Amino acid sequence: MANREQTSKAAASRAAAVLRDPNASAAAKSAAGSTLTQRAAQLEQTGRAAASAASRVLRDPTSTAAEKSAAASALTQRANRRS
Repeated sequence: MANREQTSKAAASRAAAVLRDPNASAAAKSAAGSTLTQRAAQLEQTGRAAASAASRVLRDPTSTAAEKSAAASALTQRANRRS
């Protein structure tokens, strides 16, 4: 089932900041990149690898607020699963 969520302007801004941050982890940058692919009216969805990276960012106590925001946004755009 398709997920039609799009990244907000604020979440995209935070994701861009994560991508520019030289101290951001690879998982955080993966989640941020996935977040930015869903900014426009595209029908892109977060893939399994990016969702896994986003989950790691959210569980990591050293992740910044911007990293966690980008990760959460990426996860909201994960393809819906059938029950």
